[in-house]
Amino acid sequence: MFKKLFSKINRFVDGDVSFEIKPKETKQRRVSDHREKTVAARYTAWHDKYGYKTFRGVYITISCVIAICVIAVLLYTVSYLPPYGEAANPVNNEVTERYLEKGMEETGAVNIVAGVILDYRAFDTFGESCVLFAASCSVMMLLSKSKKGKGEEMLLNYNPKRDPVLRSLAKVLVPFNLMLGVYVVLNGHLSPGGGFSGGAIMGASLILWSSAFGYRKVKPVFTEKRVKIITFVSLSFYAVAKGYSFFTGANHLHSIISPGVPGRIISAGLILPLNIAVGCVVTMTMYSFYALFTREEI
Repeated sequence: MFKKLFSKINRFVDGDVSFEIKPKETKQRRVSDHREKTVAARYTAWHDKYGYKTFRGVYITISCVIAICVIAVLLYTVSYLPPYGEAANPVNNEVTERYLEKGMEETGAVNIVAGVILDYRAFDTFGESCVLFAASCSVMMLLSKSKKGKGEEMLLNYNPKRDPVLRSLAKVLVPFNLMLGVYVVLNGHLSPGGGFSGGAIMGASLILWSSAFGYRKVKPVFTEKRVKIITFVSLSFYAVAKGYSFFTGANHLHSIISPGVPGRIISAGLILPLNIAVGCVVTMTMYSFYALFTREEI
């Protein structure tokens, strides 16, 4: 015992022993693998498991509620209509009589149908034209492809070899069809016709020309940007012109737009320029639909 003590003292004197206190080893707690999930992680897990079912249920519920509300409003409105066959019911509608008796005097249009569509009920026609524009833009966004990396040879694959008979017929028919379409648009207030029918004729002429000669012959004239500009300008003019006309009429203000002399080409107030605007919208819409659905470039 004394020998061990003397040996330790000698080692301490020689510098071999130190009295540093060693820290006690503490047992580390075992880290649990379980961690609290974040809100984003919980939502992702819930969406993957129940998201589609929940969305489908909410969608069906909202659709049913809207349908029931619309049906209720329509039934409530119908309940106020006069009973069928009642002796006190009017024989003729006074609105129809007003159109027939005062239509030419108030609108200046010989074609009463054009007067009703583009004067009395011009906003209905404006809504129809906006529907065509929205449909055209939707088709462009869904079917148009990026031009980057697309060569002209790839576009030519969408255009098979043209039939010489079709080309010969197109050279004869397209100019006359375009002239007929312009005539129908410009004389819509004087004779049967107008922007919709004339625009359909001109749109069909462009489709025939593109089918016979390919997109190269039409593309330099009607590009995607020009189609959008023509349609937008036509609808903007329509909205501004009829907005002014309805504002002055509703407030009993004097309008600078005169109905003119019925029977002349420059007459019927705004009906002639509105027919031109509607014809442009219909023409551009028809050709853009054809060009995109056949995978040709506008």
